[in-house]
Amino acid sequence: MKLYAPTEYWNLNPEAKQEICNACGPKKWGWLVPNRMWGLDISEACNIHDYMYHVGRTEEARIEADRVFLNNLLRIIEAATGFNAAFLRMPRRRRALKYYEAVRTVGGPAFWN
Repeated sequence: MKLYAPTEYWNLNPEAKQEICNACGPKKWGWLVPNRMWGLDISEACNIHDYMYHVGRTEEARIEADRVFLNNLLRIIEAATGFNAAFLRMPRRRRALKYYEAVRTVGGPAFWN
């Protein structure tokens, strides 16, 4: 499964990635937002979103980062395998939409910082 991200994201060294990205949720209260959806690790989609917020400078860049986030979440969900993958696909999709709605609704201050 291939996630979409700017080329510069894939070229980050581990130190820069750790400085910019913190998986899901805000840096200060990230523990409030799970990095997993019913056992499925979504942290890479969150890290890409963090990076795109870090480099973005316009409202259009924020909108694109949020769309990429949702797209990457759905890619992760569709690529999931295992016993429960098909059974959990719909609840995970609904949760992905909730994550997307959350960044659209309350992500502005994080973007503009």
